Amino acid sequence: MAWTTYIGIYIVVWWVVLFATLPFGVSSQDESGDIVPGTEPGAPRVPNLRAKLGWTTVISAVILLIFFVAYNGQFINLEKFSTLWGMAPR
Repeated sequence: MAWTTYIGIYIVVWWVVLFATLPFGVSSQDESGDIVPGTEPGAPRVPNLRAKLGWTTVISAVILLIFFVAYNGQFINLEKFSTLWGMAPR
């Protein structure tokens, strides 16, 4: 596989992991009782975006590394995926 393919896979995995990590550790302003005037009570009190972006980057890199090892070690390939999904070549 070309290195550009790995970059594309990393970007897709990064966004999926980001949306999966966003809800962790968030408490709303309403839950904490500290509502800032003019904001939605359900808005996060402290979103910790820098930490979440860092964790997203690390987790995505690990997932891509696992995929890289599995693909280059011939544990997975396109033929196995097509057979698994019922799209075997005829």
